Amino acid sequence: MKIITYNVNGIRSAISKDWLAWLQATDADVVCLQEIKATPDVLTDLGLVDALGYKHYWFPAEKKGYSGTAIFTKQTPKHIEYGCGIPDFDREGRCIRVDFDEVSVMSAYFPSGSSGDERQVFKYRFLDEFGKYLTLLKTEYPKLVVCGDYNICHRPIDIHNPKSNANSSGFLPEEREWMEKFIEGGFIDTFRHFNKEPHNYTWWSFRAGARGKNLGWRIDYAMASTELEANIKRAAILPEAKHSDHCPVLLELEFAPQPPKGGV
Repeated sequence: MKIITYNVNGIRSAISKDWLAWLQATDADVVCLQEIKATPDVLTDLGLVDALGYKHYWFPAEKKGYSGTAIFTKQTPKHIEYGCGIPDFDREGRCIRVDFDEVSVMSAYFPSGSSGDERQVFKYRFLDEFGKYLTLLKTEYPKLVVCGDYNICHRPIDIHNPKSNANSSGFLPEEREWMEKFIEGGFIDTFRHFNKEPHNYTWWSFRAGARGKNLGWRIDYAMASTELEANIKRAAILPEAKHSDHCPVLLELEFAPQPPKGGV
């Protein structure tokens, strides 16, 4: 199963940059999107998504042109869960999940605190309450992938200038501590599972040519529960995809073939 997570920073903007051709070329089984900034009724290209063989499920924010998540999948899920049951987060379309026989996959968009103190407080509340939700969810769905834009750089290796960003939202000690505890609680940072090298980022500021200079932050993750460790075959960052200020992250899982139902 090939899973891709991508903060598209506006699905309409990404589509205008030939995103659908890129989607076809990737041939991913599950595509987790964040910051869709649109409702499906305003998209004129959904027929092309259907033609690529994807079923698509959307959880937009109530506020137009803001936030929101979606999942495209070639395999029909057993169940689709819209939101996490916490109204303040669900109003912003912060997460959507699809469940299959082998694995459950979530697309999550963590809040940014960079716009000011009020949103930073909201972000801390999200980390606390959503973290508890994920802990409970993992007991019910032990084989769980939580993809998305976490808006947190975990360690100094994950940010181009840790010293000058020591007081920046996304690299604050409390945020990084939350990420550490989240991983210790039973999740694998699948990219770091394979790649320990520096200078691997998933987001770059639009300012000062940051992407061309690779002055970035690694804030997008495909986190897999430890119960999936034996199934993790590959993980990678795909910086050549340039439809957004983020780039996609890839996770490949391998499962044993399922015996036919009602077999001999």
